Amino acid sequence: MKNLALVRKYADGLARALADDREYEAVGSEVRMFLGVFESHPDLGRALVSPFLNARRREAILDEVLKRSGTGPKASRFLKLLQHHKRMEYLPAIVEALPQAWSERQGIVTYEVASAVPLSEAQQGRLAKSLEASEGRPVRLVLEDDPGLVGGLALRKGHIVYDASVEGRLNALQERLGQE
Repeated sequence: MKNLALVRKYADGLARALADDREYEAVGSEVRMFLGVFESHPDLGRALVSPFLNARRREAILDEVLKRSGTGPKASRFLKLLQHHKRMEYLPAIVEALPQAWSERQGIVTYEVASAVPLSEAQQGRLAKSLEASEGRPVRLVLEDDPGLVGGLALRKGHIVYDASVEGRLNALQERLGQE
């Protein structure tokens, strides 16, 4: 995504505005519910991002949807902020980034873990324990199966990638041999 920094800014801002886990769950649920409505009603989505409708009309449409859905004040303010700044099109990416932003606010490091086959519970536990020991704080694993990965794991923490796959090791060896 070309505006990843912008998405992170909004997700981090929403996470900072939340007081505790209960509020995170409630507001997150309301924003995800709105996203479901936004995505399942294409006419609504087009209306909220359309440059052909004036801002007051788009705001009135959003207000009506929020009122009918019973969205709480904090989620409503956030969605109105996105609408006001013409950022509603980024809502799916913001919703996806919100759990990581919340974890980081709680002092938890998020690792995206890609593996060729699903990791067992025991493997996940050992990996989390090892990463927590190296980080010195709790970690959250976001697991993904990547059949294209040849053995091992690929870990991503923010913009840093740790490639512990067989393919990655072979590529590193090939680079070293090519440099000598």
